[in-house]
Amino acid sequence: MNWSQTYDPLGHLGLSALVASLPVVLLLLLLAAFHVRAHWAALAGLVSAMLIAILVFGMPTQLALSSAVYGAMFGLFPIGWIVVCAIFIYEITVETGQFEVLRRKIATLTDDRRLQVLLIAFSFGAFIEGAAGFGAPVAISAAMLIGLGFRALPAAGLALIGNTAPVAFGALGTPVIALANVTGLPLDQLSQMIGRQLPVFSLMIPFWLIGSMVGWREMLKVWPACLTAGLSFGSVQFAVSNYHGPWLVDIAGSIASILALVLLLRFWQPPPLPDDKLVCLVPEPALASTENLAPATGSTLRALLPWIVLTVMVSLWGIPQIQNELNRATYKFTISSLHQQVQRVPPVVAQPTSESAEFKLNSLSATGTALLFTGFISGICLGLSGRRLVSIFLRTLRRTALSLVTIAAMLALGYTTRFSGLDATMGLAMASTGWLFPFFSPMLGWLGVALTGSDTSSNILFGNLQQISAERLGVSPLLAAASNSSGGVMGKMIDAQSIVVAGVATGQHGQEGNILRYVFLHSLILAMLVGVLVMVQAYGMPWIIPV
Repeated sequence: MNWSQTYDPLGHLGLSALVASLPVVLLLLLLAAFHVRAHWAALAGLVSAMLIAILVFGMPTQLALSSAVYGAMFGLFPIGWIVVCAIFIYEITVETGQFEVLRRKIATLTDDRRLQVLLIAFSFGAFIEGAAGFGAPVAISAAMLIGLGFRALPAAGLALIGNTAPVAFGALGTPVIALANVTGLPLDQLSQMIGRQLPVFSLMIPFWLIGSMVGWREMLKVWPACLTAGLSFGSVQFAVSNYHGPWLVDIAGSIASILALVLLLRFWQPPPLPDDKLVCLVPEPALASTENLAPATGSTLRALLPWIVLTVMVSLWGIPQIQNELNRATYKFTISSLHQQVQRVPPVVAQPTSESAEFKLNSLSATGTALLFTGFISGICLGLSGRRLVSIFLRTLRRTALSLVTIAAMLALGYTTRFSGLDATMGLAMASTGWLFPFFSPMLGWLGVALTGSDTSSNILFGNLQQISAERLGVSPLLAAASNSSGGVMGKMIDAQSIVVAGVATGQHGQEGNILRYVFLHSLILAMLVGVLVMVQAYGMPWIIPV
């Protein structure tokens, strides 16, 4: 069965786009306004997407069902697998008491909550994003903040806001590499262009992160730390992306940011956070004072062991030669009822293109497997028996079971939207904005990430559309394609996958709507600011575009 997507079934692009957006609108309303549990909201969104795809866009029922199954499979592996194994590592650190030791050590460095958030949600989260991506930084950063005494909602929201600027170069540059592959534009020039957009926001995000946490007045009291974290990361992000390539941007930038912050804190500490702000954000009792905390070098090393092993493992897993060897164990198969059965057609793509539906069970090379090995290696080194580790892992599975159902349903919704062409219809509506297209170009990337949960997927989804639309409107295709990735990073904090991951990591299953409300306005405003920057670059700074 071969079926070609149709993008304007109602004869009016605006009306067709409005209908295509209904599943996403329904999902967001159920989560944020009606406090419906995430798995029910996701299932309702999925059902509405399938009905619209079949009844309005003419998608054959078999293809709609197959696309939902394909998405659910991807939701469980590799996304769900990463979540389970990340929580497993956190549970081991709690079980062995090492998280408390680490908490005390961070308190000796600084007991200021604002600086702890910068170190963990921004700088350390960027390292995990650069090495692993795919939900791991949000899960790990949020769990660490919980372990440090943060309340669940701020921990989830701050981890999501912090995980923005690094996303375009995450997982060793995977989103940029995918964008180059789908558009045919030079990889080095795409890396350079993105590297001339995101450093502005890398500098801004630390201020934004702390401002959203305690208010702008209290943020100004720690401006040296915000400036240090953002400037060190952003300057390295610019240099590596422009003079080396997309592969090590986040890893190099995050290491620079962590070292710069630690160095700053040796000579400077901010005034204390007022009690009213502390009570608002931190459950009692608050972190103990750093006074009377004796240094414990040995125990600190033990406390850091899981995170050192994690760093080593995800770095090793990211090395292409090692990945190639591990991929020998990959089992690939096609979803025969969907593979090559759906065609994307102009104007979304230059030539009709059949959509593939191949599932890769890369059980060894998956990031989640690196996290699983991290857990077992760390647990054994910390004195846990194999039997105890298996027990902790099974407990983690039970804890995350319903959340895995939610993630599967969310990805099923995203894949149904993608294979039915609903996403392309919304994209075409944005691409028809004329001279305002440079503003809406990043918003299209934002929409893509919000729908798919991945900057890589958004680049694959809308990269061609950005390029074609830009050529027709006389805008640089390189600028438009790069803007898709730069704008997409701001959608990372509101995509359903990230919201669910943050909820699982902080023990808030059923409260995903609260997390969404916490971050939605931040996501939208930041995406619009990317649009303003791209407008300025398109019409006022064309010299900044690589040639």
